Amino acid sequence: MANVRLEDIKRRFNNVTAIEDITFEIPDGEFWVLVGPSGCGKSTILRTIAGLETATSGKLFIGDRLVNNIPARQRDVAMVFQNYALYPHMSVAQNIGFGLQMRKVDRKIIQERVMNVARSLSLDHLLDRKPKQLSGGQQQRVALGRAIAREPQVFLLDEPLSNLDAQLRDDTRAELKQLHQELGITTIYVTHDQVEAMTLADKIVVLNRGRIQQIGDPQTIYASPANQMVASFLGSPPMNILPAIYQNNGFDVSGQLLAIPAVVKEKLQLHQGHSYDLGIRPEYIKINTDSERVEQQLSANSTQNSGLLSVEVKVVEPLGRETLIRAGLPGSAVMLNIQVGGDMRLRPGDRLSLQLDLNQLFVFDPKTGDRIL
Repeated sequence: MANVRLEDIKRRFNNVTAIEDITFEIPDGEFWVLVGPSGCGKSTILRTIAGLETATSGKLFIGDRLVNNIPARQRDVAMVFQNYALYPHMSVAQNIGFGLQMRKVDRKIIQERVMNVARSLSLDHLLDRKPKQLSGGQQQRVALGRAIAREPQVFLLDEPLSNLDAQLRDDTRAELKQLHQELGITTIYVTHDQVEAMTLADKIVVLNRGRIQQIGDPQTIYASPANQMVASFLGSPPMNILPAIYQNNGFDVSGQLLAIPAVVKEKLQLHQGHSYDLGIRPEYIKINTDSERVEQQLSANSTQNSGLLSVEVKVVEPLGRETLIRAGLPGSAVMLNIQVGGDMRLRPGDRLSLQLDLNQLFVFDPKTGDRIL
């Protein structure tokens, strides 16, 4: 096991910069997740650590060893690919033990380690089968088993669950977390699925356009995102972003005026007529059931209120225990995600009055996306 340290890593392909200024250190034994939209550079970072790509500049250390010029086979890392990369002509046992065989490990040690790994992954009854005789989940576990059997210093996992169905993905994700707790091997996991990132990671590295946006534990990043990209990317459903203009001592959101929270007044110098992006997560929006107040607000949208917005239901998505509502602000293209109980019956066209918890409001600079408050 070893720590992994990247110092100002850059990777260019001709005139395109894939990653730039990538600097972080993963302590020995921790599980870190690289997450971001497609094309953000997360797989390039993983492949650079593995030795499958060569950094254009910067330094890469595994343990105390500088590995920039060390070939992949000598870095003592094990990588699990998205497509599993199993040998179709080999049995499960042969696939798991292949890396050990290539390193000329004693046959008895290989057999013992293959059995131990197979038992831990519930594959011991499948050792004689070929990959084509296995389900997708079983193939994924064989690929994991091959990596585990090598007992590397570092695990590298490149979207290993993306080919599995939803239930199997959830089950395998839990198995991965349990395996890491048992083995304690430094693990770097790449995904675009923010649920995987939140549930698996000790620390998350959020990437966008080849640059690091934020590094932190899942709870910190969720509660205190560095910018609008991070705020919108992490969370399911995502954070609501409301374009607003400061005027009349309030935030004008599509003609409806929200009161300025006290903390905003204390910490920000707001300028008349300036634009801001307001962010609020769906769990901090409640439906106001006072029908009389709803009608009053709908007939006087310009009246300032403590945190009310009038909306019209556009889409209803029942999810069982809860229902996800997508609602639009009248006369605007702005949409909000709202979570309500599964027993609440709403239909497209229904008008609602939403109560926003203004103490949970984020303020972003619409030009840079940076969080102002």
